[in-house]
Amino acid sequence: MHKKVVLVAVAVTINEGELENFKKVASELISLCDSDPGALKYEWFLSADQKHCRVLEEYVDGDALLAHSAAAGELIPKLWAFCKTDRFEIFGDPGPKITEMAPQIGAQIFAHWSGLSR
Repeated sequence: MHKKVVLVAVAVTINEGELENFKKVASELISLCDSDPGALKYEWFLSADQKHCRVLEEYVDGDALLAHSAAAGELIPKLWAFCKTDRFEIFGDPGPKITEMAPQIGAQIFAHWSGLSR
């Protein structure tokens, strides 16, 4: 992983009976991210029973993650109304604003230690 790249992994459990509402808001988030040049990856995965979702995100740097967070500001609380966050992890240096917000949104930050990126 390049030192400036920031990765995000989110695991949620979708509330009973809220799958379609969850998918609707998720689709809005995906559309929003599609036009974001700082987003390198924004992938959503559903379990076979469609009760659990995993989101994997990759941004060019912490500023790009912050810009995405600001743009998605209205949609994130709407999405959380339809699911429970099981895990929220940020990998790399998300910058001071996201670092300050992380505990409030239940995110844990992992600083880059070592690795290989191609």
